[in-house]
Amino acid sequence: MKDFVKELTWRGMIHQMMPGTDELLNKEQTTAYLGIDPTADSLHIGHLCGVMMLRHLQRCGHKPLALIGGATGMIGDPSGKSQERKLLNEETLRHNVSCIKAQLAHFLDFDSGEPNAAELVNNYDWMKEFSFLDFAREIGKCITVNYMMAKESVKRRLNGEFQDGMSFTEFTYQLLQGYDFLHLYQTKGCKLQMGGSDQWGNITTGTELIRRKLGNDYEAYALVCPLITKADGRSSARPSTATSGSTNATPPPMCSISSGSMWPMTTQSATSRYSPTSTSPPSKLSSRSTARIPAAAPCSAAWQRR
Repeated sequence: MKDFVKELTWRGMIHQMMPGTDELLNKEQTTAYLGIDPTADSLHIGHLCGVMMLRHLQRCGHKPLALIGGATGMIGDPSGKSQERKLLNEETLRHNVSCIKAQLAHFLDFDSGEPNAAELVNNYDWMKEFSFLDFAREIGKCITVNYMMAKESVKRRLNGEFQDGMSFTEFTYQLLQGYDFLHLYQTKGCKLQMGGSDQWGNITTGTELIRRKLGNDYEAYALVCPLITKADGRSSARPSTATSGSTNATPPPMCSISSGSMWPMTTQSATSRYSPTSTSPPSKLSSRSTARIPAAAPCSAAWQRR
């Protein structure tokens, strides 16, 4: 197996990881997952780094799980948000899930039959029969309110920075995501969860839930990548206006992913930074090709050469 952490490191794709993650990945074929909430019918630029982490994980000999949040998508993750997401109905969510599944197949090998073939999982499958009372008894008692309120995504919404505060629905999101990790740990042997840096709090709630539910001998790990940001520092996944919103990745064709509204406005230095993040070539080839990418490329060379 190739060194996954080394691969991500030279690409600038590690923002933070729990101690012991590198040792786990070098010791055994590791199953890892990354979650995507189907809040739209397409992946967008903000998902790119996470999807590429799954791609590199598989290329390094490990097994990727792509989790589509059919259940958590009904609530909406408050991480990095200034206001609550609009709740989607089941029909819209089913449509979005179907579209995202088709897109992920362009990046991951689901059909090889190899031990590290990728799998798609949907948390609605294990949450749909879980009643509120059962969840409160089995999961809610394992994590204290004090622990949950210490998370940055919660504190920012409750400290008066945003006038709308946080609903109970959003407050429970980190428990739902934590339970996903516990479920995949028990059913798929998944020991690592990955995501963007804004997911660190939710992911570590999962590692803590596994420890408290199963015992200290059961170890789980976390690894997050930097967010892809616009020139003003805002995440590309956090739209503020119709003209400066996140950029979708809707096919067909896959090579003409409509990232043009973001990449032409990206500086040369930023393009050099994001090219290793969003492409698959090895280090030497990537460094040579990055030098040839113009500052105002008409279409994202990074997307085209995935």
